[in-house]
Amino acid sequence: MLLRIRSRDGLERVQVGGPHVSISQLKALIGSQLQIPIHNQTLSTDRNLLLAKTPADLLRFTDMSDPSRPLTSLNLSHGSVVFLYYQGERTVRGGPPVCPAGSFGRKMTMDDLIAKQTRITRQESPHCDSVSFDRDSANAFQRYVNETLAFAVKRGGFMYGTVSEEGRVEVDFIYEPPQQGMEDDLILLRDPEEEKLVDAIAAGLGRKRVGFIFTQTIMQDKKDYNFSNKEVLQAAELHAESGLNEWVTVVVKLEANEDGDADVHFEAFQMSDMCVKLFKEGWFVTEFGEDDDPKLSKMKKEVVVGGKDVKEVDNDFFLVVVKIIDHQGPLSSTFPIENRNNLVTMRTLKNHLDRTKSLPFVKRIADFHLLLFLAMSHGLGSDVPALAECVSTETAVPEGYQLLIESMANTS
Repeated sequence: MLLRIRSRDGLERVQVGGPHVSISQLKALIGSQLQIPIHNQTLSTDRNLLLAKTPADLLRFTDMSDPSRPLTSLNLSHGSVVFLYYQGERTVRGGPPVCPAGSFGRKMTMDDLIAKQTRITRQESPHCDSVSFDRDSANAFQRYVNETLAFAVKRGGFMYGTVSEEGRVEVDFIYEPPQQGMEDDLILLRDPEEEKLVDAIAAGLGRKRVGFIFTQTIMQDKKDYNFSNKEVLQAAELHAESGLNEWVTVVVKLEANEDGDADVHFEAFQMSDMCVKLFKEGWFVTEFGEDDDPKLSKMKKEVVVGGKDVKEVDNDFFLVVVKIIDHQGPLSSTFPIENRNNLVTMRTLKNHLDRTKSLPFVKRIADFHLLLFLAMSHGLGSDVPALAECVSTETAVPEGYQLLIESMANTS
């Protein structure tokens, strides 16, 4: 029986006697066939093992911690994948033969020399300490993709907030651009004018674009990856475009829990410095075939991974885990969100203002999605950043603006 062993070095194979073999015997076989000491091995059927950063993280993976447990109890059979974490260095077997250069063999081109120097390793630490979500904003996003879209198609948005001196990213609202979501792809139909308004409102609120959030579909949950190759490309492109070291990419997915029920999970990552660099330099293959493995990114030139020259890189090499926390931000998230399948009218605005009439007017408009609606209605775009600044500083809204907004609402 053959098992596939996935580690930071990629995918390797180990020959075992059969499904009756115990975990301790499997470790011994890995030790002899892959040259990794038994005491240095942590095994699991959970792919997230490869994202572990500390010894405490490893303690969460207990499914293969009992040395006497047989492989059959884990539903492992011929061709199954087992994930392996180890520390230290080793020489990966099966590397390409060394060919002499010069008059005795193939000459090295400049591209060959560059490729020899392009080594892809895991980036241990992100540039941001953590990402904190405004609870209402995060809930509004996950509720829509869960209850309305049922995680059947992909959805995405840009996260806006602040970056502290300590490197913590605080997300206070999410802007969802026009888009087309499919089962395995997400196309953002980006409108430069609309995004210009969004950035201006954010600046008035003292916020800026700090990351990208997207969902995976329920069909993707059956696949063996954290990000697909298409998702790596999209995330790398947006990270490179941002020019922000602390830029965060968040994926939202639906996963079955131990009771068989489905839970919504938020997972945060940064694309590694090497990933962003390779994207900027055009190393990634951007066209995909039906037979391409989604958990591997294809490169136009060979790179060095785990001592091997390869043109396919496990996507996990490009991901750096970021801790997620939450906070209660100063903005409301109750006004209908832009670019969804709902018609937002002046009647919507009137209902919102009526519902919040007990609050000071500056609090009644303290909602990014409401401000964006105002900016896109009746030529108010250039005035809304000033309203956003009133919200940010909690100062009274000038009477002229208040009367104008209320009169707009009353035209419904």
